Amino acid sequence: MLSKLLLKVALKKWKIGDYAVKFWDGDSYQNGSNPPKFIIKINRPLKLSDLKKDMSLTIAEAYMDGVIDIEGSMDEVARVLYLHTNYADLHKHDNAKPFQSSAKEKSNISSHYDLGNDFYSIWLDETWSYSCAYFKTPEDSLHTAQIQKLDHTLKKLDLKPGEKLLDIGCGWGWLSIRAAQTYGVDVLGITISEEQYKAAKARVIQAKLEDKVEIRLLNYQDLDPKEYQFDKVVSVGMFEHVGKANIPLYFKKVKEVLKPGGMFLLHSIMCCFEGETNAWIDKYIFPGGYLPSLREVVSIMSESDFHLLLAESLRIHYAKTLDEWFKNFNHHIDEISVKYDERFVRMWGLYLNSCASAFRVGSVDLFQLLLTNSVNNDLPLTKEYIYR
Repeated sequence: MLSKLLLKVALKKWKIGDYAVKFWDGDSYQNGSNPPKFIIKINRPLKLSDLKKDMSLTIAEAYMDGVIDIEGSMDEVARVLYLHTNYADLHKHDNAKPFQSSAKEKSNISSHYDLGNDFYSIWLDETWSYSCAYFKTPEDSLHTAQIQKLDHTLKKLDLKPGEKLLDIGCGWGWLSIRAAQTYGVDVLGITISEEQYKAAKARVIQAKLEDKVEIRLLNYQDLDPKEYQFDKVVSVGMFEHVGKANIPLYFKKVKEVLKPGGMFLLHSIMCCFEGETNAWIDKYIFPGGYLPSLREVVSIMSESDFHLLLAESLRIHYAKTLDEWFKNFNHHIDEISVKYDERFVRMWGLYLNSCASAFRVGSVDLFQLLLTNSVNNDLPLTKEYIYR
């Protein structure tokens, strides 16, 4: 027989959840708040044969045999079992540390995004959106498709007036501004590009949204959960720069600043398989970047207790976006050639054109993943709200 003392010592290791255990002699043990959400009543002293390696098997068989009774929320019983049984996996990234430092990330980003706002303004659309557009028809202009992308992205988050939204990698600020204008949310947009920061701040002032939108020169690694807590988080076209070793840290930081149950939309290029970054892209275009596989991202995000609600591929949309950028680039090539040498111009032309081909043949993809921080059972039952 197992003594009550041994059982209480074992129960002290189960620190998650609001529950109580009532022993056969009327004594009890409680964890968490009072009243508890469920009570396990042990009707007689346990034998060693009652205990199995798997806790869920132990409890289920004990219930079947009348050794225990359960009162209260079965949902809470299932939740506590899940969190304790998978504790090691759910907490494996708790102590994740930066592999690529904040300073190194800033240097890598600067080499690409700080080429000058005048460079990007030549061949991007009026929003300066440097990410995949969303074409509802083949005839949509690039500008129309970029506005549609912003709206499609924001609709997925089911934003409500007064909510706080974090925009990680806010670029030139258009998504942050659109969110505040359309949904009445309070937005913090962060970037580590000096050029983007200056332009995004100027745009916020021009839109007279200083009371709703704040743009900060800040790395996601440096987000302080004591200072910031958000209802929703969005990140468009930034995740590719995090680097393979920093993916667990990225999800850890998002989790720390996102309220439990809050939605997170991740918009990122991904590959079919894990592997090395294209050597030419790494050397000349995106130093320090990494394109993870969908499998890799889903695995790591699950280990941080993020739950996937929706995954949408926009692969062909990105191929078309890149075609439009390449067309604009070539249309203004004389203007660009005045500012940059021939090797740079040929490099960028190759980059835009070859990436469009990579999306068309499916060697890379673009996914929007809609996640929640832990489980949220109070969301709309369908995704119809996105298309209303």
